[in-house]
Amino acid sequence: MDVAPLHNASMVATSPVSVPAEQQAENLQLIQAVHAINAAELYGEDSELTLALDRRTRRATVRLVHRKTRQVIREVPADQVLSMAGSYGG
Repeated sequence: MDVAPLHNASMVATSPVSVPAEQQAENLQLIQAVHAINAAELYGEDSELTLALDRRTRRATVRLVHRKTRQVIREVPADQVLSMAGSYGG
């Protein structure tokens, strides 16, 4: 009986996600804005912003979530997050 794996690990191609430098800079600004907004608790003490990278578009998505339940309350446009942080001074 042959017990060889169906997929040889050397046959699986993995490549790092390539994100253009401009997009990386934008994502860094967004991360800093999210940190500033969360530190200031602009959405209240029970909520926080989280970041995720959309695998298909390679764009950051920002979600407002309940801190305890982790339930997504809503998605927040990145430009709104940057604007709020800029207005706040973060």
